[in-house]
Amino acid sequence: MEIQNKKILLVEDDPNFGTVLKDYLSMNDYDVVHAKNGMEGFEKFKKDNYDLCILDVMMPYKDGFTLAKEIREKNTEVPIIFLTAKALKEDVMKGYKVGADDYLNKPFDSEVLLMKIKAIMQRKTSDSVADSKQFEFVIGRFSLNSKLRFLTFDQEEPTKLSPKENELLRLLALHENDLMPRELALTKIWRDDNYFTSRSMDVYIAKLRKYLKRDEDVEILNIHGEGFRLVVKNKAE
Repeated sequence: MEIQNKKILLVEDDPNFGTVLKDYLSMNDYDVVHAKNGMEGFEKFKKDNYDLCILDVMMPYKDGFTLAKEIREKNTEVPIIFLTAKALKEDVMKGYKVGADDYLNKPFDSEVLLMKIKAIMQRKTSDSVADSKQFEFVIGRFSLNSKLRFLTFDQEEPTKLSPKENELLRLLALHENDLMPRELALTKIWRDDNYFTSRSMDVYIAKLRKYLKRDEDVEILNIHGEGFRLVVKNKAE
């Protein structure tokens, strides 16, 4: 089955720079629609679905901040990256207030933009998984009820997990046999991503490993520099 390329709305009033950027993103397998001002950008946004928007801040007829505000009224989820020639703190703060996901000051390295786009799209995908309403899971010979915080092995008496043990195991179960990014758990559970919260999460991973070691077909792998992977062997094969 053919995988559809991610669609990007690029709103940039400099025709030369806009064309070069559109071509560069297209070469990297993105489907790019280029609008030359804020008014045209909003008209194109209303007519189609986009996976991400890249907006220049300084534009005639309608600036990037106004356009972002209108986009946010229509869609609260679509990621927005601002491009600006001014590195003023006030502009950066204003951009984030209207719902920007990231900022790039002109001139910028096009590879950096590419990395930011990939990171934002991966994060949005992970967030949608993490926001799932599922609360019952079968993990090998274990069952997890994350509403009650009960972890049950076979038909034995359930173990009551602590709130953080429960949330962490639920996130791992949602990503079963796939990567659970470290930063996703830190921001979703600890609400912060720093050295101390990261060390705290490692302690909770160790606790979960102790619970799960009763089933030799279940293990939590450390994916160096990336995160963790809950492997259920009979499902992974």
